Amino acid sequence: MSEVSAILLAAGRSARMGAFKPLLPFGKTTVVRSGIQSLREAGVEDIVMVLGHRAKELQENLGDLRLHFALNPDATSEMSASIACGLRELPPDARAALIALTDQPAVPPDVIRAIVSEWISGERLVIPEFQGRGGHPVLVDLRFREELLNLDSSGGLGSFFKSHQEHVRRLSVNSPFIARDMDTWDDYCALHEEVFGIQPDLGP
Repeated sequence: MSEVSAILLAAGRSARMGAFKPLLPFGKTTVVRSGIQSLREAGVEDIVMVLGHRAKELQENLGDLRLHFALNPDATSEMSASIACGLRELPPDARAALIALTDQPAVPPDVIRAIVSEWISGERLVIPEFQGRGGHPVLVDLRFREELLNLDSSGGLGSFFKSHQEHVRRLSVNSPFIARDMDTWDDYCALHEEVFGIQPDLGP
């Protein structure tokens, strides 16, 4: 597992949400800490977090978690730009990268372990899917590093996977949360209630 690192994308402005997603409450922790905890419980120790909007605040908030940070100076850029920023900060001995989204805080550790196991077994590109719908985190063997650094901003990861269809392993998993983004406030409240059985505690 030491050869697998994670790139956690958190550079966006949360414009549609109307609140800063990473630091919203999620159970007894926050959205961003929940995602990091799942990665760590799955055995992924090396995590590069790509920051952008409110970067200093996030870095200070997460200073106790032994993360590496990368800065995307354009918080409005496409995901491909953040992926490239994260790739440049990976340790030299990393051989595969999980690309995870901050606004998917409920992906369970066993799903992440299953994705990594596919790579250990020889797969090079792994996409989890639930009932036929793909999600995150995806895993990319770093022999594709140069292509990831130069992703087409309009097509992004989707075009990359399509161009390497023969290497893609679509892994059926038992969690709907791999494909549950929190784009809006309603998405966030619905996800929180589904996971914890209650609405989020937003304080006074």
